[in-house]
Amino acid sequence: MTLPAVRRDPATDFFFDATARGHLLLRRCTACGAHAAPPSDSCPRCRNATADWEPAAGTATVVSWTVVHGRTPGAERTAALVELTEGPWMYAALRGLRPGERPWAGLPVAVAFERPEGGEAIPVFHPADRTGETTA
Repeated sequence: MTLPAVRRDPATDFFFDATARGHLLLRRCTACGAHAAPPSDSCPRCRNATADWEPAAGTATVVSWTVVHGRTPGAERTAALVELTEGPWMYAALRGLRPGERPWAGLPVAVAFERPEGGEAIPVFHPADRTGETTA
């Protein structure tokens, strides 16, 4: 099972320019300094509509997950809700699990990037101790 291609628009140009270079960006409120996940258009703390882009540490912990089953055997993938070190939560694919392994709440993960055919580089997460491993 492959991820669908993600396409940029004017609102996401800066974000996808960074992912192409291997950097995850977050929004940071110019009024109160709170962090927000990339698609946010206002601050989750003070509702200010002005935010700057800021590099994220690229580390997180798993909050929850689900296994998405494909139509063919072995086509399952894991999607996770992760809490970034800076605080915001985001959904992403969870890669690098060993056969039969399941994630758990609190699992430390690190960001990596995949580029589905014809699309932008998107963030995915791997168990933090295995970010350099390749998986099927």
